[in-house]
Parts: sequence; structure tokens; C-alpha cells
Amino acid sequence: MKQRIFIYLFIFSVLIILFQYVNSKRLFEVQNNQLETYKVKLETYKDSITTLQDDILNLSHFNLERNEDAISYFENKGYNISELIPYIKDELYKTNEVKGEHPLIPYAASDGRKMMINTVKLLNHKWIIADFSDGIFWGELFLTYELTKTNDVTFKVVESFLYPTN
Repeated sequence: MKQRIFIYLFIFSVLIILFQYVNSKRLFEVQNNQLETYKVKLETYKDSITTLQDDILNLSHFNLERNEDAISYFENKGYNISELIPYIKDELYKTNEVKGEHPLIPYAASDGRKMMINTVKLLNHKWIIADFSDGIFWGELFLTYELTKTNDVTFKVVESFLYPTN
């Protein structure tokens, strides 16, 4: 009887070990499949990041903050770029506050509205691109700017256009 109990215990132990082996093998395969899926996703994300970094580099090409020659131009004149860029933008936005027609936008606004500059991008130490709108009509401006000796900014419209309405 004692022998039979040991045989039953042995068989039971073997069955438990076999069950554990099959179960852990299945879990191991599932985890390996998940790991492979994550590796593929990781490669896709790395490629996406590289593409986005290239796009950012291309888009920031015409940008005062990344143009070393333009930065050197201002630094040689004694200006601090981190303070100068917001100052120039603020001066351009202040033209929105002028009563009547906008002094830089050569187009009349629709009834009861006013043309206003919305977005400004400083290209280098001389040029600016800006867009404007009155809520119905919109367009873009190409401006030149210059800092006077009294640290005032003068703007000159070089080119402008108004998008056609549909």
C-alpha cells in the first residue's frame, strides 16, 4: 500500500510538472510574440521620429532663431536676441491697435471689421512674413524691418496678397 501511494504521488507530481511546463511554454510564446510586436512598433516610432526631426529641420531653415548670420548681425550691434525677437513681434502686433485702417495691410476690411495681423515669422535680420485677416478675408504680407538708432522698428510692406473667396 505504501508503494502504491508513492507511485500515485510520483504520477501526480509528474502530471503537475508536465502541466506547469506546458503552461509556462505557452506563456513564454505569448510574451515572445508581444515582444516582437513591440520591437516592430519601436522601429516604426523611431522612423517616425527621424522623419519628424527632418521635417522640423527643413521648416526651421528660414527662421531668425536658427540663422547664425542674422543672429551675429544683431549681436554685433549689441542686441540680445532672446529679447529682440519678442520686441519686434510686439511692435508689429501694436500696429493692430491703430485706429482706422491698418497702416501695413493694403486691403480694406469688410463692413464693421478690421484687418489684423495674426501670425508673424521672422525669417532673418531684414525680412518678416505675416498673415492677416478680418474674419472673412485673409492674406499674407512680406515685410522688411529695420531697427533705428532709438531702438524703434520701422516696417515696410514689400509684397502682399489677399486670398480669393470662394
